[in-house]
Amino acid sequence: MTAAVTVWERGRLDARVGPRQVLFGRMYEDASIELEAFRPGGRILCIASAGCTAMKLAPQHEVVAVDINPVQLDYAARRINGDPGFRGRAERVMDFARFFAPLAGWWPSRVRAFVELDDPIEQMEYWQRQLNTWRFRTALDGLFSVTALRSVYSSPLLDFLPKHLGAVMRARMERCFAKHPNRSNPYARSLLLGELSPEPPPPEAKDIRLVHADAAGFLENEAPASFDGFTLSNILDGVDDAYRRRLLAAVKRAAAPGAATVLRSFSDRSANSIANRASDDRAMLWGSVLVRPVAEL
Repeated sequence: MTAAVTVWERGRLDARVGPRQVLFGRMYEDASIELEAFRPGGRILCIASAGCTAMKLAPQHEVVAVDINPVQLDYAARRINGDPGFRGRAERVMDFARFFAPLAGWWPSRVRAFVELDDPIEQMEYWQRQLNTWRFRTALDGLFSVTALRSVYSSPLLDFLPKHLGAVMRARMERCFAKHPNRSNPYARSLLLGELSPEPPPPEAKDIRLVHADAAGFLENEAPASFDGFTLSNILDGVDDAYRRRLLAAVKRAAAPGAATVLRSFSDRSANSIANRASDDRAMLWGSVLVRPVAEL
C-alpha cells in the first residue's frame, strides 16, 4: 500500500500517532454541482465523508458512498440515520480561528449582519467596508502560513497548496460573495458563523450503500461500466502520481457510457481549465471543481 493511500487511511489531519478521528462534521462541497452534472436515475459513487453529498443525491440516484476512514464512515452512517452529528476535527480548527476573530474586528453581530445580506453588490460593499480590514488580512495571512498550518496538518496535506494561501483564500471568499446571496448560502453560514446545517436526511437516504474502502480499490473490484457518475471530493489532494493514475484508471473502467466526474482540489493547478466550476460552488473554498465526462480524463 503506497503512502498515497495511507494519507487518508490514517484518519487524521495531523502527523501525530493516534486513533482515527471524525475529520468532517459536515462537507464543504456544494452538491448543487453534482445534481446538475449527473443524469437523474444513475448509479453514483461518492466519497462518504460526513454524508452530505450522498444524502443530497439519494432522492434522484442510486448512491454508493465509500470512505477509507472507518470512523468517518460510521459518523456518516449515523447522520444518514437521522443523527444531527457533531463538530469534527476540521470544524474545531475553524472554531479556534473564529474565537479570535473579534481581535480583527469581526464581531459576531457584524458577521451575522453580513450573512443575512442577499444582494451580492451590497455584500461586496459591506465586505470591503466592515470585514476586509488590514487586521483581518494580517490575521488570515498568519493563520494560513506554513508554520501555523504545520501545527494542524501533515506535510502531504500541505505540499499541494498554493503559495500566499491567505490572499488566495480571501480571493475565493470574495469570488463567492460577489456571485451568491449570503442569506440563502448555508456554506457561508457554516464558514463565517460556525453553524452546521440541521437539514434532516431525505427518506431515500436509507437506500444509500455505505462501504469501508479505498475508492480506487473498490472500483477495481466493481463490474465494468457500472457507474454513471463519480464525485470524488478532493481525495487526490496530497497523493502521489501513482495513486492518481490508479484511481483514474479505475474510474474509466467502472464508468458507463456518458458517465461524468466531479473532482475538487484546494490547489490552483487546474484553476484555468474550462471544466472548472469553482465559482459556482457556494462553499467558496476550492481552487478547482472539475466537472468532466469520464472520457475526457
